[in-house]
Amino acid sequence: MGHRLVAVLTALSLIVAVAVAPAASASPRAGALPDDFLWGVASSGFQSEGHSPDSNWTRYIRQGKTDDTIGSSVDFRHRYRQDVALAKGLGVKVYRVGIEWARVEPRPGVIDRRELAYYDDLVRAIVDAGMRPMITLDHWVYPGWVADRGGWAWSGTPAAWLTHNTMIVDRYAKYHPLWITINEPTVYVQKELQKGGISLDAVPTMIDRMVRVHRTIYDRIHHRDSDAMVSSNIAYLPTVEPLVDTAVENRIVDKLDFVGVDYYYYYSVSPTDLTAANAAIDRMWDASMAADGVYYALRDLHERFPGKPLYVVEAGMVTENGKPRRDGYQRADHLRDLVYWMQRARADGMPLIGFNYWTLTDNYEWGNYASRFGLYTVDVKTDPTLTRRPTDGVAAYRDVTTHNGVGPSYRPSRPATWCSLVAAPASCARPAR
Repeated sequence: MGHRLVAVLTALSLIVAVAVAPAASASPRAGALPDDFLWGVASSGFQSEGHSPDSNWTRYIRQGKTDDTIGSSVDFRHRYRQDVALAKGLGVKVYRVGIEWARVEPRPGVIDRRELAYYDDLVRAIVDAGMRPMITLDHWVYPGWVADRGGWAWSGTPAAWLTHNTMIVDRYAKYHPLWITINEPTVYVQKELQKGGISLDAVPTMIDRMVRVHRTIYDRIHHRDSDAMVSSNIAYLPTVEPLVDTAVENRIVDKLDFVGVDYYYYYSVSPTDLTAANAAIDRMWDASMAADGVYYALRDLHERFPGKPLYVVEAGMVTENGKPRRDGYQRADHLRDLVYWMQRARADGMPLIGFNYWTLTDNYEWGNYASRFGLYTVDVKTDPTLTRRPTDGVAAYRDVTTHNGVGPSYRPSRPATWCSLVAAPASCARPAR
């Protein structure tokens, strides 16, 4: 999200605050979740694997466009079995991973069989541990040879993308994974603009090409697995989400088996704060957080995409280098609060089928290691052993998966937002208390 967009969001927030007053509330208790609810954890290939091959992102790093170099990251490339065991120990049913095109096809038409064998073993390890893989085909990274030709502005990118990902689909469809074709397409575009991967005039072309490859690979996935569940997850942007969805989601809705959503921050207006949220894009750990916003995001998506199952593909909390947040919010409390509001959503008729915590371990947050999202923290810059140290979120999540949610007597650690603008104006006009 860029600073210009933040200014727009803030202005819209103030307009909505003046125009909308709170009204009716939803049912007060969190309902039980079905036995087949999919608890999971999420990660991406580039952010966690380390030892990165040539790609658009290694070039952005070399060009000095990030705060930190990536180096080994948390070395998931060589420690994936350890991390799969940690995920199994949480009691989750889904492990989201990415398969990196740049790692598998380092040169045009040249497949690195050693790296393909690594992904073979990773997917099998997840399945053998009793979990279902969720495979992301494109998490914002493409090979350096594609970057040489212009990235998504190159006319050959869709065909090359489809050739690679057809191979991946054909290889792993037998495991019946959940699929994410392209992670957060609108933010993908924003990152490419910000880092110089594309020019402003190429944005419509990139969007059109992402829509085309999603639609094509969706059909390929269903050819290989007729019961497959496929999506392209939305980065839920408070106050403007319906507008940005017109670019991608509205054009692929007939090729989505579920609506995936990523939820992190919120915007609100309260009697003591009429400036909306602290949208600290360069200091994410200072950005405002409220778990009840996930309820409004899910309600909005349910009403705009009726009949589609919903899945929270990513949600979590960020801290600065693992230090306590200024607002005092603890990872365990935030996790339980999220679960409460998701249960409320399900009880109120929203067909939520799953939730992935972002992320199992800290990793490379697209330019820095200061932003810590992990249930297990890893101090990449000062700890050469890359030890996975549990946060308070580990025990909290294990308890949630054991009991399939929070109990009926649970009440969130933070009160509901006075006027959440996550899905304004409805989130203010129809608040959940």
